[in-house]
Amino acid sequence: QVQLVESGGGLVQAGGSLRVSCAASGRTLYTMGWFRQAPGKEREFVAGIRWSGGHQYGESVKGRFTISRDNAKNTVSLEMNSLKPEDTAIYYCAARSRNDIVVYQTGYEYWGQGTQVTVSS
Repeated sequence: QVQLVESGGGLVQAGGSLRVSCAASGRTLYTMGWFRQAPGKEREFVAGIRWSGGHQYGESVKGRFTISRDNAKNTVSLEMNSLKPEDTAIYYCAARSRNDIVVYQTGYEYWGQGTQVTVSS
């Protein structure tokens, strides 16, 4: 049984940095990623990373967020810099068993419970 457990998140001022991490267990997950959902909005793709390290970012976070993974530890992290109030959302770790990144949430079979990130202005 696959389990994704997020950690990190919290409250930060605009312009600050924060890191969220996700630990996976249960099986090999070739593509891992992050989505976020703000109140009243749809869940959106933030970043994804393949087993080989190839990655992709959502337009709104390009140049500010960096995704990385440690295959030996089965973890994925998201380093978030230059945070803006509009980055405030619940951040979800997601994973899929295929080795390609997709930006739609139905493409991911496994999900974490989410961690809150709040950016104050």
